[in-house]
Amino acid sequence: MLDTSPSSVLVKAIPHLYKLAQYPVVIHVSVQPAGFPDFSDITSIRQSGFIFLQSETLQESQDIALTAHALAIKSGKGVIHFFDSASIAMSKEIPYEDTELVRQTLDLDAARAFQSSPTGETSLYADDGRVASLSVARSQVAVGHGEPTGHVSLANDGKTLTLPDRISDRASSQDSSRRESSATSGGSSSPATSVESLMSRPISSDDIYHLTGRSYEAFEYTGPANAQAAVFLFGADTALFAKEIDGASSSDQFSNAGIITARLYRPWLGATLAPLLPKSIKKIAVLEQVRRKTTKWGPLLLDLLMSLKSSGGNSPVIVGHQLGYINESTVRQALRGVFQNLLSDSPIQNLQIGNLEGPKANNEDSKLKQPVLENAYMKILDQVFGQRLHISNQLGASHAGISNEIASSPEYGFGSLVARNEHRKRFIEEVKNAAKTRDFATDIPQQWLSKWALSAEDSEKAGAIAPDVIARLSNDGSSAASRLLESKTLFFKESPWLIGSDAWAYDLGNSGVHHVLASGENVNMLIIDRQPYSERAAADAARRKKDIGLYAMNFGNAYVASVAVYSSYTQVLEAMIEADKFDGPSVILAYLPYEKENDSPLTVLQETKKAVDIGYWPLYRWNPHGDEKGEPNFQLDSERIKKELEEFLRRDNYLSQLMKKHPEFSANLSASYGSEVRQLQKRTAKDAYSQLLEGLAGDPMTILFASDNGNADAMAKRLANRGKARGLKTMVMAMDDYPLEDLPAEQNVVLITSTAGQGEFPQNGRNFWDAVRNSTDLDLATVNFAVFALGDSHYWPRKEDKIYYNKPGKDLHARLLTLGGKPLTDCGLGDDQDPDAYQTGYSEWEPKLWQALGVDKIEGLPEEPPPITNEDIKAASNYLRGTIVEGLQDQSTGAISAADQQLTKFHGTYMQDDRDLRDERKAQGLEPAYSFMIRCRLPGGVATPNQWIQMDEISTKLGNETMKLTTRQTFQFHGVVKGKLKPAMQAINKALMTTIAACGDVNRNVMCSSLPQHSQYHADVHAVSKKISDHLLPSTTAYHEIWLKDDESKEKTQVAGNAVVDHEPLYGPTYLPRKFKITIAIPPHNDTDVYAHDIGLIAIKGSNGRLEGFNLLAGGGMGVTHNNKKTYPRTGSMLGYVPKEVVHIACEKVMLVQRDHGDRKNRKHARLKYTIDDMGVDVFRGKVEDLWGEKFQEPREFKFDSNVDTFGWQKDENGLNHFTLFIENGRVEDTADFPMKTGLVEVAKVHKGEFRLTGNQHLILSCVSDEDLPAMKQLLAKYKLDNTNFSGLRLSSSACVAFPTCGLAMAESERYLPELITKLEGVIEENGLRQDSIVMRMTGCPNGCARPWLAEVAFVGKAYGAYNMYLGGGYHGQRLNKLYRSSIKEEEILDIMKPLLKRYALEREEGERFGDFCIRTNYIKPTTDGKTFHEDTAEVESDEEA
Repeated sequence: MLDTSPSSVLVKAIPHLYKLAQYPVVIHVSVQPAGFPDFSDITSIRQSGFIFLQSETLQESQDIALTAHALAIKSGKGVIHFFDSASIAMSKEIPYEDTELVRQTLDLDAARAFQSSPTGETSLYADDGRVASLSVARSQVAVGHGEPTGHVSLANDGKTLTLPDRISDRASSQDSSRRESSATSGGSSSPATSVESLMSRPISSDDIYHLTGRSYEAFEYTGPANAQAAVFLFGADTALFAKEIDGASSSDQFSNAGIITARLYRPWLGATLAPLLPKSIKKIAVLEQVRRKTTKWGPLLLDLLMSLKSSGGNSPVIVGHQLGYINESTVRQALRGVFQNLLSDSPIQNLQIGNLEGPKANNEDSKLKQPVLENAYMKILDQVFGQRLHISNQLGASHAGISNEIASSPEYGFGSLVARNEHRKRFIEEVKNAAKTRDFATDIPQQWLSKWALSAEDSEKAGAIAPDVIARLSNDGSSAASRLLESKTLFFKESPWLIGSDAWAYDLGNSGVHHVLASGENVNMLIIDRQPYSERAAADAARRKKDIGLYAMNFGNAYVASVAVYSSYTQVLEAMIEADKFDGPSVILAYLPYEKENDSPLTVLQETKKAVDIGYWPLYRWNPHGDEKGEPNFQLDSERIKKELEEFLRRDNYLSQLMKKHPEFSANLSASYGSEVRQLQKRTAKDAYSQLLEGLAGDPMTILFASDNGNADAMAKRLANRGKARGLKTMVMAMDDYPLEDLPAEQNVVLITSTAGQGEFPQNGRNFWDAVRNSTDLDLATVNFAVFALGDSHYWPRKEDKIYYNKPGKDLHARLLTLGGKPLTDCGLGDDQDPDAYQTGYSEWEPKLWQALGVDKIEGLPEEPPPITNEDIKAASNYLRGTIVEGLQDQSTGAISAADQQLTKFHGTYMQDDRDLRDERKAQGLEPAYSFMIRCRLPGGVATPNQWIQMDEISTKLGNETMKLTTRQTFQFHGVVKGKLKPAMQAINKALMTTIAACGDVNRNVMCSSLPQHSQYHADVHAVSKKISDHLLPSTTAYHEIWLKDDESKEKTQVAGNAVVDHEPLYGPTYLPRKFKITIAIPPHNDTDVYAHDIGLIAIKGSNGRLEGFNLLAGGGMGVTHNNKKTYPRTGSMLGYVPKEVVHIACEKVMLVQRDHGDRKNRKHARLKYTIDDMGVDVFRGKVEDLWGEKFQEPREFKFDSNVDTFGWQKDENGLNHFTLFIENGRVEDTADFPMKTGLVEVAKVHKGEFRLTGNQHLILSCVSDEDLPAMKQLLAKYKLDNTNFSGLRLSSSACVAFPTCGLAMAESERYLPELITKLEGVIEENGLRQDSIVMRMTGCPNGCARPWLAEVAFVGKAYGAYNMYLGGGYHGQRLNKLYRSSIKEEEILDIMKPLLKRYALEREEGERFGDFCIRTNYIKPTTDGKTFHEDTAEVESDEEA
């Protein structure tokens, strides 16, 4: 069975259809194109020997599909079931067929018996002239003889709606979602379930079985019993016409008309049609949706004419119509036209009804484009042949209405060349005749034409004379000369070419390649193979494409060359010239390996060199007539050759001698060798596999994994290594990389999967699971299997959601059991809530696996090396160098190694990929769309206008044309591809900025309140932030060496042996256990969330209004892991007051205590907050003071009012103006409605002050003089940058990046929060809260980049579209919030927030903030300490497992 094939493949398959028709093969065909199908694809193959059945509705499709299979099994003949998928899609939903009825109807034993029997085929044609027949009970043979087998359906009201599943209102196709078995609709009787003494009879309409209480006949008539006219519809939407006829008024010509349709198209049972129709019918309009380009009469019209004429009597008048596109708005007009013509005295045959061009829409043929990389070969063709070059399947050329898809095919191209050759032959005769006439103005053209005609078949001579001939004809000016000039290109003997791809290699016997070779015509084929060696080597051996070179050489009449432009340009030239000169078919196989059409030439060069050097792509030229000229037939142009070709040459030499000795056997010898080569290829592949496993003992064990975060991947690989140590032959791969058809042949299969989203399979296992779940023919009776699942029993806390816990693993285990697999163990369940997380369950499951496999008592197992940790990577990195330089130079991938991904964080960049494109790129066989995020180090968030312009240019030229202003007051770029990473770093450095230590286990960017009201005070504090940043900067020279050194420089970087001598006085070679963050807040504004960082400095102002010192907080931190109560957010603890002069030293000592005492074994427990909680605040303070040699003073008084920004214009003490712009979620970009990015560049060009980035992701235009103020306001207004008229909720919101670039994101954040706020602003407005500031934050994961745990209301991504909701954070950023609801989606969020906001508006006390209100009204308990964050939550998790 071919499952729902598009109809376009059928015409190409005609040579095979004749043979397939002999077998019980069923092909379900969706006639294409959808929406306006062309049924000529069906009529063109109607004589191929198949039985043809048509269905029009979903119910009919199910019934007739079942009928088709039963009929194929009983008759032994092929059946084609065709339908219009668009029409079926409009049918109402139907119940599934009863499984038992299906099993009874289909004689599966007969099917299996046939599959195991030899074919016994004797010829190409269907059954050597036999007709389709059934073995049936003898008692059934007499039934129906001489009786009409058609069926008349007459409704009481004369309407036509008795057609099966007829619906007059298509919207009802969505009415029901119930699934019931049609077996309950009544008893059924079918020949398929009867067994009697058998004899053979021809197929009849009775064989369209009455399976389910619904009868189907060869022809269906619906309508009045006294109808005088009817329409015979073929290919049209019957329901569309029926609805219009039913609704016709008595004045309509088509009222009371009948409708005829065919269910059994072939064999055509014409004798049954006449008795079916009412005797009153005088005229029949035949409406065929068959596009006819070369025939005058429609195929159905001819069938109908023959049937009714042969039935005798007064047959109706039959009028054919060609049916175009008809829809509900045009069907009435169409029927009027049909019946006006039908009922006229002299009806017109072949009248066109509807739009023959199809619906006017944008679904035209997609424009095929030749990849730019392939221009290398096209340019050579142009250079070599110039005007002589003719590419018959040229993309974009005009082909008389033929679609691009067809016109670019080898079949069309070959036919076009044959026609063009015939045309040139006629042209040569025309020239010869013209040379004998006196039709020219002078005698000169005749002389040149005669000369040309003598050399017309010699490409060189004809090409040399042609320009002179054309010139003489142009000067002559006669009508005879003009006629010849209309085809002047034919004066050149063209070099005819077909351009193709390696896709032609998958079905050579049915492709244009075969036709060209078999024809012997002088046609050249350039076939570009773009599959890289590495990809080809990993392909499924049983499904690999054929070797076109060997295939062509076995024909013995073709020139064959294998070339690679990135290996030998000269050889390509030679091959093309030789192919053109060769009299016969030529095939040039051109290698151009690339994965993406925009791959760099260097990537193609590297892959080409590898393929040529190892012999995968040998360079050679083969001329079968070479020996006639005293030259070798085969010329090897590369050093190595693959074994299959070597074997061919050895055999060819032997065959040549044998055929010369015994010419009578030559045909058989050469013909049989093709199959021998194919067998040789199969043997070679099998031998390679056997050799791979040679010497290994023990049973095989295939391990398949599905992993999102790497845990299942690592577990699978570790299990494989352990299996090898126990003597098993193990293989590991991702589930989606495994060919499912091989599963029944496996002996032992282990499947390991983590859990994604709402109980979903990880991305690299979804296709595998879909295939296993939906398969109906996988037989795993001989397969042993084991499944281990990784999940979190508390991830979905509500009882009704407990089914999601380890759901992929449980479902997979159950499905494999259903398919007959034998479990080696029970399904293993790893739970993150266990003491050792998933390892607890795994440690119990693995020994059971070894025991089941009989390898549990192996002695002398080697010790496993401990897993490589971040600490190991740092220690071995040579002060953050690693192999970053080598990784950047590797252009074969857009990624870098896993270890380097950790190290580049220290340099300020993360590797990411576009998660929006993952599925699409995976489906195309491409690697993820890797790119890099770059984060600048910008102490205090202050930049100059020139730096802003430079940052904008970097984002435009090297990134994704947007900038992100982060919650840590710096610039962040996304979408920087690896090749642009170093130029971006250098451009940042030229802007007098850096990225070092913007990420990684070091002190990161030091934040500082923006404070536009007090510029002098801000300058004091900002200077301290810069001082701290510089003081704690890593000392390694790796950053300069990797990113800033000129590539062309000859400067030495290795100064001592093979290692660079570096020293890190503060950090040491392993740096810090985890990231370290410092921020400064200036009361009364906590706009940097001072409590949320490892060190929080609260600026204390002296009596003179200048900076005096800082209160120092330590131990704040936001990172959490969902449902892991050992992780929690924490606000900083007060250590005391520090004078401004030594604050950088105090910060250093706090960092050093963390360096020496932080947890380096568990990164989830490595932040300073856990170190302080483990020690206690007093002990930690003591260690810092001991290291410092000073004591913290008593903290000074301070007060915070808010942690949000103040928008609009403000004036400072110096009379300068500052404007805070609202940059929603920090994303700076241009849109059609808001040219923000362009506007800010224009502002930067004229601004004389500075830009200040805020901790809330906004931007302050600082230090604008009164003189420049009017012009600046005008500029801001021009680009809509002055708009701060937003709700207080929106102005106080913040979100992290999340999708599509963050690899940790579980849900949307930046792209979704604005939409959520919009949906809440209605209730905000209604309740008078528009101006009220409510701090709302959203993150895509619990790592806390937007500091959600301090927000009054926060949403933290749990899965795509699902969030945990937190309430009760302090408005000043001083108090953590607490979990209110878990795993809720938008509908629930709105259901909670709308009444909550309304109640807040009505019941709040004077000055009461939203977070405080939630606590006072008992929505949530306050979080008094980080360690109590998970206690007293509003939603208690259920421990029950569903």
